[in-house]
Amino acid sequence: MAKEPKNRTSKPAEKKSPKKEAPQLDQGSAESKFRPRLRDVYDQQVVPALMKEFGYKNVMQVPKLERVVLNIGMGEAIQNVKLLESAVTELGMITGQKPVVTRAKKAIAGFKLRQGLPIGTKVTLRSRRMYEFFDRLVTLALPRIRDFRGVSPKAFDGRGNYTLGLKEQLIFPEIKYDEVASIHGMDITVVTTAKTNDEGKALLKYLGMPFRT
Repeated sequence: MAKEPKNRTSKPAEKKSPKKEAPQLDQGSAESKFRPRLRDVYDQQVVPALMKEFGYKNVMQVPKLERVVLNIGMGEAIQNVKLLESAVTELGMITGQKPVVTRAKKAIAGFKLRQGLPIGTKVTLRSRRMYEFFDRLVTLALPRIRDFRGVSPKAFDGRGNYTLGLKEQLIFPEIKYDEVASIHGMDITVVTTAKTNDEGKALLKYLGMPFRT
């Protein structure tokens, strides 16, 4: 006959206290709390100055920066793709954002250009990175241009947007001369909410853009 199991006194299960996990930093919230220096300058100094100059009755009427677009055209990339790769890396270092490769929209036989061929790179900056880049542009990069006497005040498009052409990327302190594959320029377009060129020029001037007199 099978032996009956012995009765064992069962001890009550001990409740384990939940482990305390280390707090994780939310990178998104940390970035949202950080305010660029130029944004504070805009809120505290530029807005009151523009409201006084143009007689705005509402703060929402005051023009502001909407986005900054950097564009590099690399026609040499047709023969040497590494030049385009170097331009993409440099643009990412300058802006802190991953660039987008631009491709040819149509084929041009005279330039040996096929449709869809990569010929450049661009970056669109908004919000925090936009203000950070514009601040570094007017305070660090532009003063490093040789014999710099200011930028042209005539490069507005009629709707308060400004386009600036640079001849070489070496003016940015992030670029090391020894690691440059080729010297190339770039176009920088500052898109604002201004309705006229005078309003756009005043906005950029108060933000530190050194216009030529």
